[in-house]
Amino acid sequence: MSWAGFKKNLNRATTSVLHKTGNMDRTTDREFEEEERRAKQLASKAEKLHKEASGYAKAMREMTAAQVRIANTLENFYDEGEPMGLSGQKYRDAVTKMEQQIQEEVRSPPYRAAVLDPIGRYNAYFPEINEAIRRRNKKLLDYDNARSKVRKLVERPSEDSTKLPRAEHEANLARDMYETMNAQLTTELPKVIDARVGYLDPSFEAVVKSQLSYAQDAHNALEGLRQYFPPEPQEYELEQKSEGILQQMRELTICGLA
Repeated sequence: MSWAGFKKNLNRATTSVLHKTGNMDRTTDREFEEEERRAKQLASKAEKLHKEASGYAKAMREMTAAQVRIANTLENFYDEGEPMGLSGQKYRDAVTKMEQQIQEEVRSPPYRAAVLDPIGRYNAYFPEINEAIRRRNKKLLDYDNARSKVRKLVERPSEDSTKLPRAEHEANLARDMYETMNAQLTTELPKVIDARVGYLDPSFEAVVKSQLSYAQDAHNALEGLRQYFPPEPQEYELEQKSEGILQQMRELTICGLA
Protein backbone atom coordinates (compact mmCIF):
# COMPACT_ATOMS: atom_id res chain seq x y z
CA MET A 1 0.00 0.00 0.00
CA SER A 2 1.29 3.46 -0.92
CA TRP A 3 1.80 6.20 1.65
CA ALA A 4 -1.17 8.10 0.21
CA GLY A 5 -3.36 5.03 0.53
CA PHE A 6 -2.20 4.40 4.08
CA LYS A 7 -2.90 8.02 5.03
CA LYS A 8 -6.37 7.89 3.49
CA ASN A 9 -7.24 4.70 5.39
CA LEU A 10 -5.96 6.27 8.60
CA ASN A 11 -8.11 9.37 8.01
CA ARG A 12 -11.16 7.16 7.40
CA ALA A 13 -10.53 5.20 10.58
CA THR A 14 -10.23 8.44 12.55
CA THR A 15 -13.41 9.83 10.99
CA SER A 16 -15.26 6.60 11.84
CA VAL A 17 -14.21 6.89 15.47
CA LEU A 18 -15.27 10.55 15.59
CA HIS A 19 -18.65 9.55 14.15
CA LYS A 20 -19.16 6.96 16.85
CA THR A 21 -18.15 9.31 19.64
CA GLY A 22 -20.35 12.12 18.32
CA ASN A 23 -17.40 14.45 17.72
CA MET A 24 -18.05 14.82 13.98
CA ASP A 25 -21.25 15.29 12.03
CA ARG A 26 -22.22 12.28 9.94
CA THR A 27 -23.92 12.51 6.59
CA THR A 28 -27.08 10.40 6.61
CA ASP A 29 -29.44 9.19 3.92
CA ARG A 30 -32.51 7.45 5.37
CA GLU A 31 -33.63 6.12 2.00
CA PHE A 32 -30.29 4.43 1.35
CA GLU A 33 -30.09 3.07 4.89
CA GLU A 34 -33.54 1.47 4.52
CA GLU A 35 -32.61 -0.17 1.20
CA GLU A 36 -29.31 -1.39 2.67
CA ARG A 37 -31.16 -2.91 5.63
CA ARG A 38 -33.58 -4.72 3.32
CA ALA A 39 -30.74 -6.00 1.14
CA LYS A 40 -28.82 -7.38 4.11
CA GLN A 41 -31.90 -9.17 5.43
CA LEU A 42 -32.61 -10.65 2.01
CA ALA A 43 -29.00 -11.79 1.57
CA SER A 44 -29.13 -13.61 4.90
CA LYS A 45 -32.42 -15.31 4.03
CA ALA A 46 -31.28 -16.29 0.53
CA GLU A 47 -28.08 -17.81 1.87
CA LYS A 48 -30.08 -19.80 4.42
CA LEU A 49 -32.49 -20.95 1.71
CA HIS A 50 -29.64 -22.29 -0.41
CA LYS A 51 -28.24 -24.13 2.58
CA GLU A 52 -31.62 -25.63 3.49
CA ALA A 53 -32.33 -26.65 -0.12
CA SER A 54 -29.03 -28.53 -0.18
CA GLY A 55 -29.85 -30.00 3.23
CA TYR A 56 -33.24 -31.16 1.98
CA ALA A 57 -31.64 -33.17 -0.83
CA LYS A 58 -29.19 -34.72 1.59
CA ALA A 59 -31.92 -35.52 4.12
CA MET A 60 -34.08 -37.21 1.50
CA ARG A 61 -31.16 -39.38 0.40
CA GLU A 62 -30.42 -40.34 3.99
CA MET A 63 -34.08 -41.05 4.79
CA THR A 64 -34.63 -43.40 1.85
CA ALA A 65 -31.31 -45.12 2.49
CA ALA A 66 -32.41 -45.68 6.12
CA GLN A 67 -35.68 -47.20 4.88
CA VAL A 68 -33.74 -49.71 2.81
CA ARG A 69 -31.55 -50.62 5.78
CA ILE A 70 -34.65 -51.14 7.93
CA ALA A 71 -36.20 -53.33 5.25
CA ASN A 72 -33.06 -55.45 4.92
CA THR A 73 -32.88 -55.91 8.68
CA LEU A 74 -36.56 -56.77 9.06
CA GLU A 75 -36.35 -59.33 6.30
CA ASN A 76 -33.83 -61.28 8.37
CA PHE A 77 -36.48 -61.92 11.02
CA TYR A 78 -38.71 -63.99 8.73
CA ASP A 79 -38.20 -67.15 6.70
CA GLU A 80 -39.44 -67.15 3.13
CA GLY A 81 -42.08 -69.75 3.97
CA GLU A 82 -43.64 -67.71 6.78
CA PRO A 83 -46.66 -65.50 6.12
CA MET A 84 -44.69 -62.34 6.91
CA GLY A 85 -41.76 -63.46 4.80
CA LEU A 86 -43.40 -62.30 1.57
CA SER A 87 -44.42 -59.03 3.25
CA GLY A 88 -40.80 -58.33 4.14
CA GLN A 89 -39.66 -59.00 0.59
CA LYS A 90 -42.31 -56.74 -0.92
CA TYR A 91 -41.52 -53.95 1.54
CA ARG A 92 -37.83 -54.20 0.71
CA ASP A 93 -38.57 -54.03 -3.02
CA ALA A 94 -40.84 -51.00 -2.56
CA VAL A 95 -38.43 -48.92 -0.47
CA THR A 96 -35.50 -49.87 -2.70
CA LYS A 97 -37.42 -48.49 -5.68
CA MET A 98 -38.29 -45.35 -3.68
CA GLU A 99 -34.64 -44.85 -2.79
CA GLN A 100 -33.57 -45.14 -6.42
CA GLN A 101 -36.21 -42.61 -7.40
CA ILE A 102 -35.20 -40.00 -4.83
CA GLN A 103 -31.49 -40.53 -5.47
CA GLU A 104 -32.05 -39.81 -9.14
CA GLU A 105 -34.35 -36.86 -8.47
CA VAL A 106 -32.33 -34.85 -5.96
CA ARG A 107 -28.95 -35.66 -7.47
CA SER A 108 -30.01 -35.15 -11.05
CA PRO A 109 -29.24 -32.05 -13.14
CA PRO A 110 -32.94 -31.01 -13.15
CA TYR A 111 -33.03 -30.53 -9.36
CA ARG A 112 -29.80 -28.57 -9.40
CA ALA A 113 -30.90 -26.56 -12.42
CA ALA A 114 -34.36 -25.83 -11.04
CA VAL A 115 -33.54 -25.29 -7.36
CA LEU A 116 -29.92 -24.97 -6.30
CA ASP A 117 -28.39 -23.12 -9.26
CA PRO A 118 -30.93 -20.24 -9.41
CA ILE A 119 -30.62 -19.59 -5.68
CA GLY A 120 -26.84 -19.80 -5.96
CA ARG A 121 -26.77 -17.32 -8.86
CA TYR A 122 -28.94 -14.92 -6.90
CA ASN A 123 -26.66 -15.19 -3.87
CA ALA A 124 -23.68 -14.39 -6.09
CA TYR A 125 -24.92 -10.81 -6.47
CA PHE A 126 -24.50 -9.95 -2.81
CA PRO A 127 -20.68 -10.01 -2.50
CA GLU A 128 -20.54 -7.39 -5.28
CA ILE A 129 -23.28 -5.38 -3.63
CA ASN A 130 -21.50 -5.49 -0.28
CA GLU A 131 -18.29 -4.32 -1.92
CA ALA A 132 -20.12 -1.41 -3.56
CA ILE A 133 -21.63 -0.48 -0.19
CA ARG A 134 -18.17 -0.55 1.41
CA ARG A 135 -16.84 1.79 -1.30
CA ARG A 136 -19.82 4.09 -0.80
CA ASN A 137 -19.20 4.19 2.95
CA LYS A 138 -15.55 5.05 2.38
CA LYS A 139 -16.56 7.98 0.18
CA LEU A 140 -18.94 9.10 2.91
CA LEU A 141 -16.06 9.13 5.41
CA ASP A 142 -13.92 11.09 2.96
CA TYR A 143 -16.71 13.63 2.45
CA ASP A 144 -17.40 14.11 6.15
CA ASN A 145 -13.68 14.47 6.84
CA ALA A 146 -13.38 17.11 4.10
CA ARG A 147 -16.43 18.99 5.42
CA SER A 148 -14.93 18.96 8.89
CA LYS A 149 -11.71 20.53 7.61
CA VAL A 150 -13.67 23.29 5.88
CA ARG A 151 -15.68 24.03 9.01
CA LYS A 152 -12.54 24.24 11.14
CA LEU A 153 -10.91 26.64 8.67
CA VAL A 154 -14.03 28.80 8.68
CA GLU A 155 -14.14 28.86 12.47
CA ARG A 156 -10.37 29.38 12.80
CA PRO A 157 -9.05 31.03 9.64
CA SER A 158 -5.50 30.11 8.64
CA GLU A 159 -2.81 32.63 7.88
CA ASP A 160 -2.44 30.83 4.55
CA SER A 161 -5.32 32.25 2.51
CA THR A 162 -5.15 29.35 0.02
CA LYS A 163 -6.05 26.68 2.56
CA LEU A 164 -9.78 27.38 2.73
CA PRO A 165 -10.40 27.46 -1.06
CA ARG A 166 -8.32 24.30 -1.41
CA ALA A 167 -10.27 22.56 1.37
CA GLU A 168 -13.60 23.66 -0.15
CA HIS A 169 -12.55 22.29 -3.53
CA GLU A 170 -11.60 18.94 -1.98
CA ALA A 171 -14.89 18.86 -0.07
CA ASN A 172 -16.86 19.51 -3.27
CA LEU A 173 -15.03 16.71 -5.06
CA ALA A 174 -15.60 14.34 -2.14
CA ARG A 175 -19.28 15.30 -2.03
CA ASP A 176 -19.74 14.65 -5.75
CA MET A 177 -18.10 11.22 -5.52
CA TYR A 178 -20.14 10.24 -2.48
CA GLU A 179 -23.45 11.48 -3.85
CA THR A 180 -22.88 9.74 -7.18
CA MET A 181 -22.23 6.37 -5.55
CA ASN A 182 -25.00 6.88 -3.00
CA ALA A 183 -27.57 7.72 -5.67
CA GLN A 184 -26.53 4.77 -7.82
CA LEU A 185 -26.84 2.29 -4.95
CA THR A 186 -30.13 3.77 -3.76
CA THR A 187 -31.48 3.16 -7.27
CA GLU A 188 -29.95 -0.29 -7.82
CA LEU A 189 -30.63 -1.95 -4.46
CA PRO A 190 -34.43 -2.10 -4.94
CA LYS A 191 -33.86 -3.71 -8.37
CA VAL A 192 -31.75 -6.45 -6.81
CA ILE A 193 -34.38 -7.00 -4.13
CA ASP A 194 -37.16 -7.22 -6.74
CA ALA A 195 -35.09 -9.65 -8.83
CA ARG A 196 -35.62 -12.30 -6.14
CA VAL A 197 -39.02 -13.09 -7.68
CA GLY A 198 -37.54 -14.36 -10.92
CA TYR A 199 -35.01 -16.53 -9.10
CA LEU A 200 -36.75 -17.76 -5.98
CA ASP A 201 -40.38 -18.27 -7.06
CA PRO A 202 -39.55 -20.94 -9.70
CA SER A 203 -37.21 -22.66 -7.23
CA PHE A 204 -39.93 -22.71 -4.60
CA GLU A 205 -42.38 -24.21 -7.09
CA ALA A 206 -39.82 -26.85 -8.11
CA VAL A 207 -39.23 -27.90 -4.48
CA VAL A 208 -42.97 -28.24 -3.82
CA LYS A 209 -43.49 -30.29 -6.98
CA SER A 210 -40.56 -32.52 -6.06
CA GLN A 211 -42.01 -33.14 -2.61
CA LEU A 212 -45.47 -33.76 -4.04
CA SER A 213 -44.14 -36.24 -6.59
CA TYR A 214 -42.22 -38.18 -3.97
CA ALA A 215 -45.14 -38.19 -1.52
CA GLN A 216 -47.55 -39.48 -4.14
CA ASP A 217 -45.19 -42.19 -5.38
CA ALA A 218 -44.34 -43.24 -1.80
CA HIS A 219 -48.03 -43.44 -0.90
CA ASN A 220 -48.84 -45.55 -3.96
CA ALA A 221 -45.89 -47.88 -3.33
CA LEU A 222 -46.69 -48.44 0.35
CA GLU A 223 -50.45 -48.58 -0.14
CA GLY A 224 -49.88 -51.44 -2.56
CA LEU A 225 -48.35 -53.50 0.26
CA ARG A 226 -51.65 -53.81 2.15
CA GLN A 227 -52.51 -57.07 0.40
CA TYR A 228 -49.37 -58.72 1.77
CA PHE A 229 -50.23 -58.03 5.41
CA PRO A 230 -52.96 -59.70 7.49
CA PRO A 231 -56.11 -57.65 8.16
CA GLU A 232 -55.83 -55.25 11.07
CA PRO A 233 -57.41 -56.78 14.19
CA GLN A 234 -60.14 -55.07 16.18
CA GLU A 235 -59.25 -53.35 19.44
CA TYR A 236 -60.55 -56.18 21.67
CA GLU A 237 -58.55 -58.70 19.61
CA LEU A 238 -55.39 -56.64 20.16
CA GLU A 239 -56.02 -56.63 23.91
CA GLN A 240 -56.51 -60.39 23.98
CA LYS A 241 -53.40 -60.99 21.90
CA SER A 242 -51.30 -58.66 24.06
CA GLU A 243 -52.53 -60.34 27.25
CA GLY A 244 -51.63 -63.74 25.84
CA ILE A 245 -48.10 -62.61 25.00
CA LEU A 246 -47.67 -61.09 28.46
CA GLN A 247 -48.84 -64.35 30.08
CA GLN A 248 -46.27 -66.29 28.06
CA MET A 249 -43.57 -63.88 29.23
CA ARG A 250 -44.65 -64.38 32.87
CA GLU A 251 -44.27 -68.13 32.47
CA LEU A 252 -40.70 -67.90 31.20
CA THR A 253 -37.96 -69.11 33.58
CA ILE A 254 -34.93 -67.40 32.12
CA CYS A 255 -33.09 -67.57 35.43
CA GLY A 256 -33.02 -70.84 37.33
CA LEU A 257 -34.65 -71.13 40.75
CA ALA A 258 -32.34 -70.42 43.63
